[in-house]
Amino acid sequence: MAQSRIVAAVEIGTSKVAVLVAEIANGRSLNIIGTGQATSSGIRKGHISNQREVCDCAHAAIAAAEKSAGAQVEGVYLAMSGAHLQGFADSGVASVSAADGIVREDDLRRARESAKMRDLPTGRLYIHHECCGYVLDGRRVADPVGMSGQRVETGYWHVHGDERITADYLHVINGIGLDVDCIVVSSIASAGVVAGEEEKKSGVLVLDIGAGTTDYALYRSGTIVRTGVIPVGGDHLTNDLAIGLRMNARYAESVKLRYGKAVVDANDKNDTVMLIGDLTIGDRPISRMSIHKIIHARLDELFTIVKNQLGSEISAQNLPAGVILTGGTARQAQICDLAHEVLGVQARVGECPQWVSEQSLRAPEFCTALGLLSEGFNAMRQRQSERSKSRWLGKLGGIFAR
Repeated sequence: MAQSRIVAAVEIGTSKVAVLVAEIANGRSLNIIGTGQATSSGIRKGHISNQREVCDCAHAAIAAAEKSAGAQVEGVYLAMSGAHLQGFADSGVASVSAADGIVREDDLRRARESAKMRDLPTGRLYIHHECCGYVLDGRRVADPVGMSGQRVETGYWHVHGDERITADYLHVINGIGLDVDCIVVSSIASAGVVAGEEEKKSGVLVLDIGAGTTDYALYRSGTIVRTGVIPVGGDHLTNDLAIGLRMNARYAESVKLRYGKAVVDANDKNDTVMLIGDLTIGDRPISRMSIHKIIHARLDELFTIVKNQLGSEISAQNLPAGVILTGGTARQAQICDLAHEVLGVQARVGECPQWVSEQSLRAPEFCTALGLLSEGFNAMRQRQSERSKSRWLGKLGGIFAR
């Protein structure tokens, strides 16, 4: 009989908690059956400052998603972000043990275990281990199993985080009676749905610009080269507008969404827009160019930080596929033009995969949640494949034992 599992992708962000509920049928198909959102409270730049408030927001979003789906969630895929995340590259090596020199799965297992043996400082724990491919006797291969050689090496990009902060996130989900099946770094989740395999092979940088932070993932030769988190996001644009134009945050957010642009155009010099637009008390004209200058300054700073952190990794030679922007701030007009100007490579706004049929879910701000579902689905399929392979080998061994 076909088995199904109801899972939820949960992204607890600075501005909102986004939840997608999906049914995974027999590990072969994934169907989104429910959605839920709630305005975030008690979290800033990936740090939980009020556990009760965050729990209430997450509970409300998950409850809304379950009601939309008409089903109860059985497990959660949770996104992780925040400046506490750090990463490093490391590799593991194993000698081919078989007398005939043929690489077996056990050789890869020993190489993988060797790559994950580095101890972390007190208070840190591993969040993600991303395999970066294999090298057999000095040559890169996609899958060395079954090939002849003497020494197999595997590279990994390891992401680790603050133990206490990670525990706070887990307690949010556990506190409402659910288990976290897996944690996925936000940048990796987003990249999984907006960057194609060919783009990852040639070289691409994915920038997920959220409300409180910007997460990035750099790919080359089909694998992750580097990930990181920058504590600058869309809320900084809103705050800058509120201070620079002397308005409250609610109006500043509205002005950003209605009139925001990432580049400054001299043609807008004498143009004005209305703060509220209904000619009520408090409504007033605002210089359109002033809005653009404020937004331009903050986004220029963000892209400059990215450029400084990645250095020579950002070049037309290393990133033929350019930069893919996602997250809610990717909606800012002409943001790709500014990214191209600062980073020196082509930039575009990421598009959701074709399997997402609901038009409302194809917006950039849902890419992380969609990526969580994709990562979880692929992991489930891999586990099922490994179990099937194990059963098949067991039966085969039984035949030869007779």
